[in-house]
Amino acid sequence: MNGQTRSQLQQGVEVDIVLKQDQRTGKMTRGIVKDILTKSPNHPHGIKVRLQDGQVGRVKNILK
Repeated sequence: MNGQTRSQLQQGVEVDIVLKQDQRTGKMTRGIVKDILTKSPNHPHGIKVRLQDGQVGRVKNILK
């Protein structure tokens, strides 16, 4: 699943995100969602989240 729809995300879900500094390369970082930062129901570049380790980025993949 891609990370463009807020309703697909919740705390504790494992996701791949792209950090701000990695947007040019597209390098992904894997982690567990702590907070969902985007308020709108969807976002074309991915919902912004904070991982449990404190990193912030946009969700590209939601892992099952």
